[in-house]
Amino acid sequence: MKITSGIKKTVATIDENHTVLEAAKLMTENYIGSVVVTSHSRIVGIFTERELMMRVIGKGREPGTVKIKDVMHTDHLKIGSEATCDEALQRMEEKRCRHLLVFDGDEFVGLISLRDIVVLTLQEKDDLITQLEGYISAT
Repeated sequence: MKITSGIKKTVATIDENHTVLEAAKLMTENYIGSVVVTSHSRIVGIFTERELMMRVIGKGREPGTVKIKDVMHTDHLKIGSEATCDEALQRMEEKRCRHLLVFDGDEFVGLISLRDIVVLTLQEKDDLITQLEGYISAT
């Protein structure tokens, strides 16, 4: 199954020069686990709850003074918009992450999370069960 229908097209963004505290507030206000990081309107990375815990809080750093650009993830956490759920899961496992930036060529089209992929996979299984039940009932 393709990830296309699970992509979140509206995402929260924050400039790389803002503080971690500002990013954490943005994530809290929007009930989200990540923000896309920009520099001069260009996407340069992603900041997630994991970076907050592992690179800031866990290291005893002050969220109000640490800049996003110093702790964001820039390790090519991206995938093509036509990728399958399996490909996205494999990429997440490789990069040890739970969020991927989705691109159609060079154009950013949204974000997909591990949760989104689980939902898509469960929907696919439900659809298969419904098809099989219909097949069995018809015979």
